Amino acid sequence: MKIFEEKKFNIGELSGISAKNIEEHLKLYSGYVKNANLVREKLGKLYQEDPAGNAFLIGELHRRFAFEFNGVRNHEYYFQSLSGGAKPLPANSKLKAELEKDVPMDVFIEAFKQMAATRGIGWAVMAWDQATGQLVTSWIDEQHLGQLNGAKWILALDMWEHSYIYDYASSEKKKYIDTFFQNLNWEEIEKNFVEATK
Repeated sequence: MKIFEEKKFNIGELSGISAKNIEEHLKLYSGYVKNANLVREKLGKLYQEDPAGNAFLIGELHRRFAFEFNGVRNHEYYFQSLSGGAKPLPANSKLKAELEKDVPMDVFIEAFKQMAATRGIGWAVMAWDQATGQLVTSWIDEQHLGQLNGAKWILALDMWEHSYIYDYASSEKKKYIDTFFQNLNWEEIEKNFVEATK
C-alpha cells in the first residue's frame, strides 16, 4: 500500500493573508495526510483481525477516510493556487477562452465569489466535467459532501473559517474571498485546466 505524502508549496508573502494563517492552515493539511494514512492502516488491521466482528468500525472508518482524503486533495489545489506569487492568466489562456464562451471573465469571477460566500463551511469549486466537456461550478459541503463525481478540479477556494480566522472575523468572509483572488496565481489555474481537458 502506497502512503500519501505531504506536498510542499512555494507560498511567499501574501497580501492580506498572514504567514501565521498559512502556517496554521498547512498544519491542518499535514494532519489530513497523516490521518488518511492512519485510517487506511487501521482498516487493514481490522480486515485482517475480524472483518465481520469489526463491520461497524470498518464502515465508520470508510466514511472517515472520505473526509480525510478530500482534506488532503482539496488543500493541495488551494495551496498550489497561492504558490509562486499572484499572476494573471496568460495572454493566450485557454481557460479564459472557455469561460468567455458563456460570460465575460469578470462576470464569472463575481459569480464565483458570490457562491463562495454561501453560508456554512465548505469549498467553492470550478471543475471540468469530462463527460459533457464543460466547466461547472459547485459548493461542496464540508469537504466531502457533494463532490462532483468524475469532474477534475480547476479552482478551489477553502471556505472553512480556519482558512482566514487569523486575519478576518467570521463576518468578514467577503474580504477574505477578495483577498484570495488578489493573491491567486492564475498560471496554476490555467495548468489545472489544460491538464483536465487533455
